[in-house]
Amino acid sequence: MTLNGQHILAEATGNHPGAHFYAVNPVTAERLQPAFVEGTAVQVDIAARSAEHDFSAYRQLSLPQRADFLVAITTQLRKLEADLLERAGLETGLPRARLAGELTRTVNQLLMFADFVREGAFLQPQIVPALPERQPLPRSDLRLTQVPLGPVAVFGASNFPLAFSVAGGDTAAALAAGCPVVVKAHPAHPGTCELAGRAIRAAGDACGLPRGVFSLLQGSGKQLGAALVEHPLISAVAFTGSQAGGRALFNLAAARPEPIPVFAEMGSVNPVFLLPRALADGGAELARKYVDSVALGVGQFCTNPGLLFVLNDPALESFIHAVEEYLPQLPAAAMLHRGIKQNYCTALDKLVARSGVELRCGEIPESDDCFVSPALLRTTAEQFLVDSKIAEEVFGPASVIVVCQSFLQMQQCAAALAGQLTAAVHAMAAEEEMCRELLTLLERKAGRLVMNDFPTGVEVCHAMVHGGPYPATTDSRTTSVGSEAIRRFLRPLCRQNFPTSLLPEELQD
Repeated sequence: MTLNGQHILAEATGNHPGAHFYAVNPVTAERLQPAFVEGTAVQVDIAARSAEHDFSAYRQLSLPQRADFLVAITTQLRKLEADLLERAGLETGLPRARLAGELTRTVNQLLMFADFVREGAFLQPQIVPALPERQPLPRSDLRLTQVPLGPVAVFGASNFPLAFSVAGGDTAAALAAGCPVVVKAHPAHPGTCELAGRAIRAAGDACGLPRGVFSLLQGSGKQLGAALVEHPLISAVAFTGSQAGGRALFNLAAARPEPIPVFAEMGSVNPVFLLPRALADGGAELARKYVDSVALGVGQFCTNPGLLFVLNDPALESFIHAVEEYLPQLPAAAMLHRGIKQNYCTALDKLVARSGVELRCGEIPESDDCFVSPALLRTTAEQFLVDSKIAEEVFGPASVIVVCQSFLQMQQCAAALAGQLTAAVHAMAAEEEMCRELLTLLERKAGRLVMNDFPTGVEVCHAMVHGGPYPATTDSRTTSVGSEAIRRFLRPLCRQNFPTSLLPEELQD
């Protein structure tokens, strides 16, 4: 399929003169055709106005019609599967099997939301009938349901070009809620974004939907994203990326004359705590699982474990030796684009330079390509507790082992952590009381607690929480994965003393 490098808007705007940018293959450094048009505030305004114009028509669709649209998107994605996987492979360097699995996840997310919408339970209807004879005052008829917020701006993520991008979880949740979506494509994989955007547009056309329900904007600069967040017709923002990027969007949204919510997932170090008996029992196999979790996806999963807390136990050195034996066996691999590689090298260099932090295995890459190898660092709990910079995320295949002299010190480290997406504890049955004490601390720190496993891998299901206290996200009450993600784009609405003819179906007797 031929790409045109254009935005996908309700209005046909033709070829856009002006600035362009290109995708780059991270493995070969080859510049990929075609050129993509840099979006401006003009295209943002077209997309936002179209979304607002068609919001009423979209939100008034029946729930089965809304669900059918989500299913239709999966049909169109599968039609484009070969083109999507080929282009995503060129733009990201990710293996085809990984991308095929990610496409399946993207499809399954949409199907999950389709079923969820059909059931209608997400509306949480509550009916409190009138009591006209109640004394001393009568009670009115009160009926509560959930209604969509309005047009949503979605920012495609760099590390998941399909599942957290144009047709990914944020878009699926917003469309399921009844909100039009304006996606800002990630500039590292614009061709993949264009293809996914075409799938959504084709699905909308097949379902007879107005075209303002979905728009796609291309752009490599920060100005486009800022213009989108600041547009007065945008009602909410969904973002997955760095803390700096998420916080910048949050600040822009808060400074608007009418502030809007920003649901930003901004990363995490996902601490893992190994209690002594679990450490001794796990041995070399536990060491390999730890390294594999650190290096998975070249460390570009938001759930890779960046901190490992252990007690200074006789089994510790054997564990570290096994890690240091296995880690160099993993080959260097390309990160998703040069910007991520540069940020990783800068962050790793700063971490190694900190007092009391030792680089035990691996190295700071110096080449100008996108390739990196895993790195292991070590420090003490004493140093960790006085230097908060050690706990900052290094987005890539690096992890720090923090050696504690006592369980009390391990608890102090847990208490000192900022908000996380996940926290994991490895413990044997005999360590249940220690485990319970740790978990009591970690419940306040993370959105997902993991027992005797590593946190990489996020199941798409009704029970999943992919969120956590700040700075993991800007709103710890929400999730960006699972059916609960729909609640970010809904608000409660109460109707008082309405005749049945004016009530939505879910509130009728």
